Amino acid sequence: MNRQTKPYSEVKAMLGVASNAWEKLVGHIRFYYEIDEIWAEGKPTHKHYNILCFKRGGKSLITLCLRDDFFIVSITLGKNERDKFDEQRECFSESMRKHYDETDILHDGMWLGFDVRDDSLNDDFIRLMRIKRKPNRKILPENMVNCGCLDIGMPHEDITKIILNEGAAQND
Repeated sequence: MNRQTKPYSEVKAMLGVASNAWEKLVGHIRFYYEIDEIWAEGKPTHKHYNILCFKRGGKSLITLCLRDDFFIVSITLGKNERDKFDEQRECFSESMRKHYDETDILHDGMWLGFDVRDDSLNDDFIRLMRIKRKPNRKILPENMVNCGCLDIGMPHEDITKIILNEGAAQND
């Protein structure tokens, strides 16, 4: 797999109208989580050849697979996480609850996958991520407008510097 990351301008062109949902979701993750971003790029003939995975301590939070004009969100829920989902079930949208009910439970958890073309399910994805892992970023910028616009695969330290500098520049 190629570890060379794509510039955000290429990702945005590839996603088209889905880029708004991408910016909000990736922006939220970068704003609230100090987490490893793993970019994988394989053969173009492979089903998911541009992948951005957010992991911490060997456990995956969420995986995003880029496609033309949309992206796929993949979240795996273990037994405890499914129990938490059931407790908070009414907080999720009807379409999320329906998708959850129709998904099979495998030996290694429940694999939820969604084709994302707009940001209508972003709030549900955020709730699912909070079930999997509580936000852990200690320093939060004032404003997250540009959090999702950072290039994929930037080191955490660079992301923090850019976010904090943008927040400081807006306060001046």
